[in-house]
Amino acid sequence: MRILYGVVGEGMGHATRSRVVLEHLLSRRHELHVVVSGRAEGFLKDVFSDRSGTGPGTIDITAIHGLKLVLDEVGVDRSASLWANLGAAPEGVLRNIAAYAEVAMELQPELVISDFESWAYLYARTHDVPLVSIDNMQVIHRCRHPEEVTAGRHSRKALDFRIAQLSVKAKVAGADHYLASSFFFPPVRKTRTTLVPPILRPEILAAEREPGDHLLVYQTAANNAALLPLLGKLPVPVRLYGMGTESPVDVPANVTLRPFSQQGFIDDLRTARGAVAPGGYSLMGEAVHLHVPLLAIPLQKQFEQQLNARYLSMLGYGAWAEAPTEEAIVGFLDRIDDHAHGVSRYTPRRNDLLFGCLDELIERAASGERRMDSLAVPSLGDLVSSRTDAALGEDTVR
Repeated sequence: MRILYGVVGEGMGHATRSRVVLEHLLSRRHELHVVVSGRAEGFLKDVFSDRSGTGPGTIDITAIHGLKLVLDEVGVDRSASLWANLGAAPEGVLRNIAAYAEVAMELQPELVISDFESWAYLYARTHDVPLVSIDNMQVIHRCRHPEEVTAGRHSRKALDFRIAQLSVKAKVAGADHYLASSFFFPPVRKTRTTLVPPILRPEILAAEREPGDHLLVYQTAANNAALLPLLGKLPVPVRLYGMGTESPVDVPANVTLRPFSQQGFIDDLRTARGAVAPGGYSLMGEAVHLHVPLLAIPLQKQFEQQLNARYLSMLGYGAWAEAPTEEAIVGFLDRIDDHAHGVSRYTPRRNDLLFGCLDELIERAASGERRMDSLAVPSLGDLVSSRTDAALGEDTVR
């Protein structure tokens, strides 16, 4: 089948997740055309450099213009993000028009898959092509959540939750089916929705948990030098990612600045006593899979990260805090044995359930079926641990 696959380029989690799905589709001899923006373009082109071309079992990758988020030390800088996107808009429009002509004239896709990406979604809706959504964001809109993670009915956080729901709904509205990836499994409230476990890259699936003494810390603000003195007060060795290998201030004796390395990061994660990171879904799913206790510090004005962090804490897999304070990190370390016990209850799963769902959707779309309310594959609710069900108060349904 000829498949158009859209990958949002903001954040590398979408790219690493899509890589797993694309490799599976190539193994099934589908002809793929990927539209992608941002850093994800270079990553995917490098991964699939030996599979490029046209025809069954090949992949063609086209760069498109996507929105960009500008981060400061605590979260998303909305003003800077707005101006950055406005400045790039004219060139971006021209790039997307060229990509449209290439896809429409050359590929003529029979199916569109969107990983929370708007360009491919709009193509599917404009040309009435079957559309499948694969991402973690749809859990926000298509599932029911307890007030414990939505912060109640009458608070500002409740308003943030409602805004996030509406935004996610609008992003890929009207898909024929939604595969929502999650490490927590709330009750599904919408048809055409199937929950699947975290989509894990092969390097994570091959990793073995060997707990050590160090704390892995991942942070996204490269100039956040104020973090170093705080980490220097901790009673454990720290391996710090996201700041490079040079610092404008003295690096404490217990802190090691680590350069970016995919395998190096995985090794430090699987052997960590615990980890501290923002609330990004991909890293959180990997930590939970490997049974690494995590302190999540979600970016401000990023409700999806806040939701992830609250579920992490509620299920006993770790803790969350609004800021990387000494009190929050020391409190996490003081209870790390409890968190380790909690996350050990999570049942690691491979990508087989996702692949089974996707293969079924492709087969049914090829036969002309649309608006697929449910799938023949087992409900993820049958696989969820009793600990998760008890925390959420009811079984997960498809």
